[in-house]
Amino acid sequence: MADKKADKGGKKSAHPQTGKKDFFAVSKEGKLERKKRHCPKCGPGVFLADHSDRASCGKCGYTEFKKK
Repeated sequence: MADKKADKGGKKSAHPQTGKKDFFAVSKEGKLERKKRHCPKCGPGVFLADHSDRASCGKCGYTEFKKK
């Protein structure tokens, strides 16, 4: 039998991972500004995912549909 640990290469993700730093921008005055909206139920620490037809929260499932 082949060694399972040696065989473990893993698959690369099709989507690049984003970090929290990508959700903020620094203004000219040196203040942090949020690029994305936060969830009204969970509070300012949880951002809404931006889809083509909706914005949704991954934590509580809150969804806002975009108007066409």
